[in-house]
Amino acid sequence: MSDKAPKISEAEWEVMNVLWKKAPLSANEVIHSLQEQTDWKPKTVRTLLDRLAKKKAIGVNKDQKIYTFFPLFSQDDCQHAEAQSFLKRIYGGTLKSMLVQFIQEDSLSEEDIKELRSILDKKSSK
Repeated sequence: MSDKAPKISEAEWEVMNVLWKKAPLSANEVIHSLQEQTDWKPKTVRTLLDRLAKKKAIGVNKDQKIYTFFPLFSQDDCQHAEAQSFLKRIYGGTLKSMLVQFIQEDSLSEEDIKELRSILDKKSSK
């Protein structure tokens, strides 16, 4: 297995979020969880589970009568991979450009600014 998280679609993120909360889960358990927040048909969810398994984002336990699914990457790993992909596509891989744009365009509270300063101070002291 590669140690780099695979690229996953927006719909696949929904499935992964369910599995990160509580895994292992059967396909029916994933379907039930997603029906509370989406209007997806069971076949759609099964297709997404199959895609994620092919991408090696999730594993399948076939030892039991009912197959169960579990994530092969942590949520942090997938978020990091997605953030890196976003940075490359939109900002040419430059984190500073993205941060400057967000800071200049977003209204930040005093508390937000203090927290950002604290994070940057800790980073610069390393």
